[in-house]
Amino acid sequence: MSLQTIRILGLDPGLRNTGWGIIDAQGSRLSYVACGSVHSDASLSLADRLRQLHDGIASIVHAHMPHEAAVEETFVNRDPQSTLKLGQARGIALLVPALAGLPVAEYAANLVKKTVVGAGHAQKAQVGMMIKVLLPRSEAGSPDAADALAVAICHAQHRGSRQLAASMKKVQA
Repeated sequence: MSLQTIRILGLDPGLRNTGWGIIDAQGSRLSYVACGSVHSDASLSLADRLRQLHDGIASIVHAHMPHEAAVEETFVNRDPQSTLKLGQARGIALLVPALAGLPVAEYAANLVKKTVVGAGHAQKAQVGMMIKVLLPRSEAGSPDAADALAVAICHAQHRGSRQLAASMKKVQA
């Protein structure tokens, strides 16, 4: 019996830098495909910065043709203005894969860290180190890209239980 390969796009939203990572999952086997960051120009208006994020993520979806996407949930900042801007960037990260017809899952940062490192309050350096262990060929050049790969790994580990829960809801309805 051969297992189907699922290509997963992980996104770590941010207005300045949105990290992205692509992995292939075949059962429990994970393979690195690509990663990087989409940047927005801080000198532009908010609308233009969001358009830059949209266009960048859309080009990644087009180039790598993922089957599913996963986005890290945001945490609340002390600065309400920063939280709002981050939420808008996160909206773009959710919207672009959805517009491409991909199922989009969301994961709390603590679950991502717990899945990848084993501790929900792990530091960024620990996440980066575990990414190199789990995906030895990965080339995460920034913490944002490493975090996005961690989101993709988290989705690869939890997608089966999410699908089971969704099918159970359909049966009960």
